[in-house]
Amino acid sequence: MASNPHYNSPYLPHMNTKEQKLEAFSRLLDIMDDLREKCPWDRKQDLQSLRHLTLEEVYELSDALLQEDLPEIKKELGDVLLHLVFYAKIGSEKNSFDIADVINALNEKLIFRHPHIYGDTEVADEEEVKQNWEKLKLKEGNRSVLSGVTKGTPSMVKAYRIQDKVKGIGFEFHDAEDAWKKVDEELAEFHAETDPDKKEQELGDVFFSLINYARITGINPDSALERTNIKFITRFQKMEDLAHDKNLKLEDLSLEEMDVLWEEAKKIIS
Repeated sequence: MASNPHYNSPYLPHMNTKEQKLEAFSRLLDIMDDLREKCPWDRKQDLQSLRHLTLEEVYELSDALLQEDLPEIKKELGDVLLHLVFYAKIGSEKNSFDIADVINALNEKLIFRHPHIYGDTEVADEEEVKQNWEKLKLKEGNRSVLSGVTKGTPSMVKAYRIQDKVKGIGFEFHDAEDAWKKVDEELAEFHAETDPDKKEQELGDVFFSLINYARITGINPDSALERTNIKFITRFQKMEDLAHDKNLKLEDLSLEEMDVLWEEAKKIIS
């Protein structure tokens, strides 16, 4: 297998020509063929054994994206791409589809769903593009605008996607103020409820309405919460370090004493 002189250059990816990009992709397909034929581990894998590994890779890519770590993003994109090629290879072995079928189907879908680019439809802005996208999906045979929301999607992401999709057909609050009134309404219902099962349902409504408000105001709630998770972990670990430096054990401290260390950690890590 010939070596691509650009393969080991991490500094000038933007300098690769279209031919070099196609050559790199072709090389990946050749490597996949070799691995599937010669590597015991790769030969053993199937659609189900790869599934959880793919999810791990996507979450690792998500972490890199949140950090905007470009070298790590490049690495994780490669890992995700490997999985996509792997699934296509398995599909070809089952005489069902190959990577060309996957890409051609994607190409046709993109052309169909962008009539403002490949047809004579005119759009005023991004919002019209999204509305047309959802309407065209219904023409493709989807029975519901929510049919594309998968069951396995994490709850917060799923809520965001549900709200964004129904917005595409106009089912949306007029503005952020109306959306916040819904948050207040759901909070009041949550506090008023005493039955544990119903209280859980009301809390779900609170979360759903908060996510909706965030979306309308241009905030991605999943990204916001994950940034808070990362910040909390960093601060708590700093608090542990401070306790260690003072020869203290957190489990031996009162909540008030831990709070002093927490405030000290917050000053160090804003």
